[in-house]
Amino acid sequence: MSEDDGGFVDRLARSAGRRYAETVAAYRDGRRDPPRDDDGRVRIVCRRHAEKRAVALDDEGRPACFDADHPACEGCLEDLRDGQVETW
Repeated sequence: MSEDDGGFVDRLARSAGRRYAETVAAYRDGRRDPPRDDDGRVRIVCRRHAEKRAVALDDEGRPACFDADHPACEGCLEDLRDGQVETW
């Protein structure tokens, strides 16, 4: 292997390392801030109604459609707070 080949491998390894770090950061950021539509509403997959929807969040981070008496809504709220919301 020539010196040029070693430089190539080093550059390739550094590039792969940067892409990996960017992927980890994007995953972390995506978990913190759920995707939003053009109007700023959070895009979720509603467990209660089994449909895709875009909803506004209130001051406490609850979706506008939140029903405290429904277990599916409680699960959705927990997922939003944990950054693990199912989205589209």
